[in-house]
Amino acid sequence: MSNTSHFTQATVDLPAGFPADVTLPKFVVDLGARFADAGFELALVGGPVRDMFLGATVTDLDFTTDAKPEQIQQILTGWAHAQWDIGAAFGTIGARYGDWIVEITTYRDEQYDPDSRKPQVVFGTELVEDLRRRDFTVNAMALRLPDFELVDPFGGIKALVAGVLDTPGTPEDSFSDDPLRMMRAARFAAQLGVTVSDRVAVAMGEMAQRIEIISAERVREELVKLMIAAKPRRGLDLLVVSGIAGFMLPELPAMREASDATHRHKDVYEHSLQVMENAIEHEAKYVDAPNFVLRFAALMHDIGKPKTRRFEKNGKVTFRHHDVVGAKLAAKRMRALRFDKDSTKAVARLVELHMRFYGYGEGEWSDSAVRRYVTDAGDLLDHLHALTRSDVTTQNKRKARRLATAYDDLETRIEQLAEEEELASIRPDLDGKQIMEILGIKPGPLVGRAYNHLLNLRLDEGPADYEASKAALLDWWADQPEAQTPDDDVAPDA
Repeated sequence: MSNTSHFTQATVDLPAGFPADVTLPKFVVDLGARFADAGFELALVGGPVRDMFLGATVTDLDFTTDAKPEQIQQILTGWAHAQWDIGAAFGTIGARYGDWIVEITTYRDEQYDPDSRKPQVVFGTELVEDLRRRDFTVNAMALRLPDFELVDPFGGIKALVAGVLDTPGTPEDSFSDDPLRMMRAARFAAQLGVTVSDRVAVAMGEMAQRIEIISAERVREELVKLMIAAKPRRGLDLLVVSGIAGFMLPELPAMREASDATHRHKDVYEHSLQVMENAIEHEAKYVDAPNFVLRFAALMHDIGKPKTRRFEKNGKVTFRHHDVVGAKLAAKRMRALRFDKDSTKAVARLVELHMRFYGYGEGEWSDSAVRRYVTDAGDLLDHLHALTRSDVTTQNKRKARRLATAYDDLETRIEQLAEEEELASIRPDLDGKQIMEILGIKPGPLVGRAYNHLLNLRLDEGPADYEASKAALLDWWADQPEAQTPDDDVAPDA
């Protein structure tokens, strides 16, 4: 697990062969000695070892040992500042030392029953056998502690240098043990820029449907990690080409089918990937980076096109209302993958709004239209700015400049109106209590109707004082059926 605060303990230099600027906290050596004194092995394993050879900052410390969970706990007692056994059933004990969180796992072998989503865990006794069951050779390396002896029985270093992702054993055995490893292959392609070996690519294609036995929650977590990686396009392409996306994100390969060379409209799949890459470039200006919501909205913004494609008599291809249809499809897919409600709502809203700007033209929007644009986007306005700018993939430089200039103008108008009217918090000029007092009505749906009417007036005409707002409310009320049969015990404030 990750170090979540600044590291303050002493560090230790690594032996020759590691990048010169890579260090580890000194307690790693002390912990190795503590296990050795107790008669057990301890090794730093997997991602941390891989990252050290890549010269990357080590933020995770994962260890493996021949000690059983209860023995790990005994050894950690008196050393760790805190420890927990939430993963003990899978052989993992967690602990905190200073600012660092570490996980120590007993050598193990875990396999999947063909029809089960849960791994069957069997503890092992040999480090090499533990490494053999790991997902890929670049993660099947270990450093024995406290002496930093490299254990690399499956050629992980060689694979790193070559930039190739392969499995310690056969990929068929590896993916049968845990089909989620096929998605991890795509994630590592996105994170590390590696290419999967030919045999891994073949196995992924042949076993793609096995991803269906994995829980939606685990698939979702891998998808998020892939999307916030340095080069998500590499991983997404691999998921699509292998056929895995067809089972966990079918809307993505469906966009390839919406491409039509005969009618010569834009390749929807390639366009969507380009928009996502553009969004990655824009996100640092507008939102926190990396930003899953923005990137996923960019990827999914045109998923409504396959369902809305129509061939007109004049030979043109149209995708009317693909924004609305796409928003519903995006929300449905994210619910299936068990995303939280806020993320789902945000992505769907961005997909729904991604075409709104294209009615702006050369700045002919009224102030009312600008207010509505801001109000409809709400807290997602900065995301929408980034997405809209990213959606320009035309090769026509003149058109691209025109659209960029138009959006510059829109942002300027938003800033100007925001200074004048506090656009981010636009509300009707009367609140619910005032509405009930003026109309002499009780709480209920009628108050909401009146509130929405005043909000629309506020968006169309800007702010108004109390008397003008009251007059507008009473004018609206005069046309409502309820005004003809008011409650007997209350009377409108005329």
